Amino acid sequence: MNIDVYDFFSGCGGTSCGFRDAGFNIKMGLDIDHDSAETFKLNFPEAHFIEADIREIEPSEISSIIRRENPILFSGCAPCQPFSKQNRHQQENDKRLNLLDEFGRFVKHWLPEYVFIENVPGMQVKAAKSKTFSRFTNLLTELGYSYSTDVVEAQWYGVPQKRRRLILIASLRETAVMPAQSHGTNGVPHSTVREWISDLPVLEHGESDPRDSDHFSMRLSEKNLERIKLTPEGGGREHWPERLVLDCHKGYEGHVDVYGRLSWDKPAVGLTTKCISYSNGRFGHPVQNRAISLREAACLQTFPRDFKFIGSKSSRARQVGNAVPPLMARSVGNAIKSKVFK
Repeated sequence: MNIDVYDFFSGCGGTSCGFRDAGFNIKMGLDIDHDSAETFKLNFPEAHFIEADIREIEPSEISSIIRRENPILFSGCAPCQPFSKQNRHQQENDKRLNLLDEFGRFVKHWLPEYVFIENVPGMQVKAAKSKTFSRFTNLLTELGYSYSTDVVEAQWYGVPQKRRRLILIASLRETAVMPAQSHGTNGVPHSTVREWISDLPVLEHGESDPRDSDHFSMRLSEKNLERIKLTPEGGGREHWPERLVLDCHKGYEGHVDVYGRLSWDKPAVGLTTKCISYSNGRFGHPVQNRAISLREAACLQTFPRDFKFIGSKSSRARQVGNAVPPLMARSVGNAIKSKVFK
């Protein structure tokens, strides 16, 4: 017996990648984004894929895919942008606020044995105004699920990145529990940038690795190249001469990560959809004079080295930045397995 995963809002497949590493069977992905769909299909050829808007699909329409040979897990990691503090243009009528309700339709119809949700912590606060999150947890209770929810740090599970996330695990079979913290406790240190990317081939800015199309670095302007050359490992604009400081940063102490370099022996900052852009966060390589490559960003998200991404450079960065870190999903999968197969 194993567990079959149906991945709603799958994106490029970070959650599925982690659950597959935990030994689960990936049966289905669903997403509206074309490039994410192509990436998912490339890396999970065994799974069905539905490229569509979940709001336009009836739960019964996936009946040809659903099998009850094994316990079923529905994953519903809806887009986080409506709830993210990085989103400066949040709107109360953002249609994405209610995507969890759409996922709930499928949970109610099919009653999967397990349910998993991951999102930014702001989901609890932002969604409270529309009652989205409470409606979903109330639905779980009405359907007889045990559920556990908490805000966790990805670095607790070996992800070399400071990434706070809200996760929810629900079960129809046994008491749902959070995965135990494996790093940063009991003498096990957090994973670091060095552990995950230091062995990748050296690149110049604007260069690509001929052996790996995802190991590429964006070209820097002359001024940004001068800036990063003056920035030590882990440093930022505090090391620049006045002439290189942007006017908007003069006398301003906020946004300290912008134009910064990562540190070798610490976790990375939380990756965003602009994770390969030097000017959009602390995404400078620790020692090479460039922003991190897409492959390096994927590694810091804990994707395996052979995972391939489809789309433009900006699309691939968006897919990586939006993904659930596979290693965190694997920890959730292992926690579920420990209850199921004990």
